[in-house]
Amino acid sequence: MTASPNPGDMAWLLTSSALVMIMTPGLGFFYAGLARKKNVVSTVFQCFATVAVVSLVWVLWGYTLAFGPDRFGWVGGPEWLALKGVGPDPNPAYSGAVAHSTFAVFQMMFAVITPALIAGAFAERVRFGPFLLFIALWSTLVYSPIAHWVWGDGGWLRSMGALDFAGGTVVHISSGVSALAAAYVLGRRIGYGNSSFEPSNPAFVMLGAAILWFGWFGFNAGSALAADGLASTAFLNTHVAASAGALSWMLVSYYVRGKFSSIAAASGAVAGLVAVTPAAGFVRPISAALIGLVAGALCFLAVNARQRMGVDDSLDVWGVHGVGGTWGSIATGLFAESSVNPLGANGLLAGNPSLLIVQLSGVVATWAYAGVVTLLLVKALDAVVGMRVTVQEEMVGLDISQHAEYVT
Repeated sequence: MTASPNPGDMAWLLTSSALVMIMTPGLGFFYAGLARKKNVVSTVFQCFATVAVVSLVWVLWGYTLAFGPDRFGWVGGPEWLALKGVGPDPNPAYSGAVAHSTFAVFQMMFAVITPALIAGAFAERVRFGPFLLFIALWSTLVYSPIAHWVWGDGGWLRSMGALDFAGGTVVHISSGVSALAAAYVLGRRIGYGNSSFEPSNPAFVMLGAAILWFGWFGFNAGSALAADGLASTAFLNTHVAASAGALSWMLVSYYVRGKFSSIAAASGAVAGLVAVTPAAGFVRPISAALIGLVAGALCFLAVNARQRMGVDDSLDVWGVHGVGGTWGSIATGLFAESSVNPLGANGLLAGNPSLLIVQLSGVVATWAYAGVVTLLLVKALDAVVGMRVTVQEEMVGLDISQHAEYVT
């Protein structure tokens, strides 16, 4: 006999789904504030459109590829195409307390925001139509398989014991590494390195960061899949790490540049949130604070290193999400304690070095797969349909050239 969903857990997961959904428009404001004024509408619109496109991809085939019955540990089978058989009864492989359809909705919002993160890497120079095609294909070819490896029943990393509470590898490493690959293939913006690329609106950056911070409580605490003590732990850890990351990046930036920067604090908060995501349900609050502190400084250094590399990752997706997610996944292998979550494991500092080895395996596999597939995908799309706007369109700005709309 199938267990009935728990009403309280259902209510919390549906609320968390709504919180995660609002993160993608919030990301749009965060990115728009970092972009130049002539590309503000385009940047927000790319994130907004991602919600619509990836949601339909997820319903039609993305969910079954990620969470459907296992095929050799690498991808889900086609049994749940168009969500056939995904209904009101719980699926015990994922949660016995919420409807299978509710779990699918919650996971949909993760699938939505992940390719939207990549948009920041090639902001200000990509045609809108090919962008939509890219996110649909990337979600299918990169996101869904990696989600199956880590979270799918029978996924090979899950079977090895890899821990990723809410998406350090699945969301942040995959998008961050893909961002670097896409930026490398598409090349630099016109004038990069010679002209000013000052952010258009620091207030938008802080607004976007605040929306992301708020939504991240659903992202991490919702990943407990229940309204229980573990959700509370993840909620607390999320907030602590974000606070530590904001202060860390801001203070390091002040030491280097001599000014307290609002953009530095906002970026640091996001870095802390990224880094604690895989660990949120497996570590103590003091460990979460340390994870956030390291993330703020480390991601600041990564952003500066990327600039010296000469790759034009426009809004530093790799430096924040790729590096932050990598640190968070490794930190989970260091700080995890089974006393926090019996379904997890002890990490290195609790006497179990094998978890760190498994975490490193997941990091390496995700870096390699996401990077190579994205590189090939962007090269193919650019050759077939052309992803970059013309020189004239880029000079005018994407708001006018792509959408005939602009901010006055």
